[in-house]
Amino acid sequence: MEWSQIEIFKGIDLNDSFVLSWYYEADNVSFELDASIWPESEYYSTPKKNEYTCYRKATLEFVGVKKVSGLKLRELVQPTTDPDGSVDYGKIDELNVADDSFLVVGDFGKVNIQGGELRFEVHT
Repeated sequence: MEWSQIEIFKGIDLNDSFVLSWYYEADNVSFELDASIWPESEYYSTPKKNEYTCYRKATLEFVGVKKVSGLKLRELVQPTTDPDGSVDYGKIDELNVADDSFLVVGDFGKVNIQGGELRFEVHT
């Protein structure tokens, strides 16, 4: 199943969300995002000047995972520096959910995650 079919992403555009960092510790993988939020989301607010939609900090997290492969070390990924000086690591190109696994693709790698639970939290 593609991410856009999952209820927790209603009004969220992962393909337009910027990856700020990622972590893999024990049985947890998390991506810190500048999430692209649209009016369908309860987290939407009026966009800031020079933004075409609302962006808010968020965490995409996989908890209780059994195995992770394909995740690059942050030091090995070339970040992008925007004109305002902010740094990001591209966008989430793909997030697919299967029975007991997840596939997350972006500049950070083609990450296969076995087991665990998907969580998404917008920081208010």
